[in-house]
Amino acid sequence: MLESSLDDAALERIYDALAEALDRSGREHEAVFLAKLALTLAARLGNEAEILDAIAIAERDLDP
Repeated sequence: MLESSLDDAALERIYDALAEALDRSGREHEAVFLAKLALTLAARLGNEAEILDAIAIAERDLDP
């Protein structure tokens, strides 16, 4: 897992906000929304190695 300076309460608020945004986006726009969010966060983070590591972490343990 990635190291985080966010506490559990902040992560829970972020999770809730993400779930609500996905609901508002609708199933037909989920992939586009998530891609736009990921690219926005990647641009703000500005560290290619960390971004690629986060992608690998997110891919782990997905059902095929």
